[in-house]
Amino acid sequence: MSSLALNLPRWRPLWQGLSDRGLLLFALALAVPTLLLPLGTLVEHAFFDDSGRWVGFARFLGYLADPALQRSLRNSLWVSTVSTLISVTLAFLAAYSVSRTLLPGRGLLRLVLFLPLMAPSLMPGLALVYWFGEQGLAKGLLFGAELYGPVGIVIGSVFWTLPLAFLILSTAFANADGRLFEAARVLGASPFRVFRTVTLPSVRYGLIGSAVVVFTQVFTDFGVPKVIGGQYNVLPTDIYKQVIGQHNFGMGSAISLVLILPALLSFAVDRWSASKQSAALGARATRYTPPPDRLRDGLAGVYALLLSAAVLAVMGMAVYASLVSYWPYNLTLTLDNYRFESVPGTGWRAFRNSLELAFHTACFGTVLVFLFAYFTEKGRKGVLLRNAFRLFAMLPLAIPGLVLGLGYVFYFNAPGNPLNVLYGGMSLLVICTVVHFYSVVHMTAATAINQLDREFEAANAMLGAPAWRLLRKVTLPVCLPAILDIWFYLFVNGIRTVSAVIFLYATDTTLASVASLNLDDSGETAEACAMAVLIVLACLLVRLLHWLVSKFLLARLQHWRHS
Repeated sequence: MSSLALNLPRWRPLWQGLSDRGLLLFALALAVPTLLLPLGTLVEHAFFDDSGRWVGFARFLGYLADPALQRSLRNSLWVSTVSTLISVTLAFLAAYSVSRTLLPGRGLLRLVLFLPLMAPSLMPGLALVYWFGEQGLAKGLLFGAELYGPVGIVIGSVFWTLPLAFLILSTAFANADGRLFEAARVLGASPFRVFRTVTLPSVRYGLIGSAVVVFTQVFTDFGVPKVIGGQYNVLPTDIYKQVIGQHNFGMGSAISLVLILPALLSFAVDRWSASKQSAALGARATRYTPPPDRLRDGLAGVYALLLSAAVLAVMGMAVYASLVSYWPYNLTLTLDNYRFESVPGTGWRAFRNSLELAFHTACFGTVLVFLFAYFTEKGRKGVLLRNAFRLFAMLPLAIPGLVLGLGYVFYFNAPGNPLNVLYGGMSLLVICTVVHFYSVVHMTAATAINQLDREFEAANAMLGAPAWRLLRKVTLPVCLPAILDIWFYLFVNGIRTVSAVIFLYATDTTLASVASLNLDDSGETAEACAMAVLIVLACLLVRLLHWLVSKFLLARLQHWRHS
């Protein structure tokens, strides 16, 4: 069959008569106004004043000369470093407990640790106020430390980045070669020596990758510092204050470019780590099954219980706070905090807008991502164009949402731009959200598509069958799990996103995550918790539907996997 594939004429991946180059040019053309031009306009505002006069690095020098802004940079580096150390350590112990012990109920631990992924990043900040704030239930546990500041930012950041680090490290543990552990056991190595010489080296790139991801996420996060940062300024809140509070768009642009630098460095380190990890895996690797050890498994169980209790305590407090009449004087349970129609400027419209944004982002983004990934991976022409689009597809991964959103403001809000009609509308919010989360889902789609051997294409061409039949009969069924996961990923991130859309909404397109932030700003903390809880409930409901649909469709279309 391989020799046959070499002699057959070139096959059109989707529509006959439409060249690969044309499709790739279309994809690149879409990337220009949705990614390159907004970022270019952001750079322009950093180096030119409002009259278009070149100011060079004056704003950056002014930034470095301003003690307050210097302090914000140091604060960002400090809380990001501390949060990374704590989050990766906790995630490592959790992943070790799941993968290297006989921990009972490990599936339950995974479920609990993934709950923060369903919540907007500002939700842990809101819950921590009720736990450790001035009138918090457990204020004494901070031993006199102030919640509003670095302590609160670190705790909140660890809470919502823990699942990300756990996911990466769990994958690293799962990919470790079991033969190394078996050899160490046969040679009589002690448990500590096995841990030091086998376990740690086998997951070292997972540790690097998780540290990079957590550091970047905390460094660029806006939600947690906005809620419980107090007077402890960091770069994301500085950008918000410069743009919204002072209308200093030039300085906001300069700070945005500073915010990108650590993200780009982290991205480069992550790519290097990923390439090393893939090279370290052998074709004959086996899965490791740990032997029974009562002491080790017991300690893992205790740790799992404590970690699960901490996560559930934060999530549960947000739910409880949303149901309390008037904290802490009247703890009677009520649903009054969910009556958003009485809250000026918010109402239920914000939640409906978020559902609409998430749904359109998931549907539109899934189709677009899969088609572009298909053209990129299965096309046979336009190698340079395909490589160029792969580069553009990875670029959003290194761009913080706050920076991307600010670039969209400068580009789409320009009076002379014909695309100005999109500004403030739902369409632009959908486009920005798809671009913001494009990289991860593109990699997911590309990985699924590359499972298909080109022999399928050769056989389809030999039989003279139309291209769409191969797509319908083979490609889509094989890639269905990835397609459903992409849809769910985009929906969840679409409904909970804050940073990328904080500058783009209008009065009639206010979103639930933004409304929660604004409610907290106005002192309506209980209502802010209620709005955040609705986001979590929507994500859980969609997750249940995702599971049911996946189970039904996979049973009908992928029965061959189990035969």
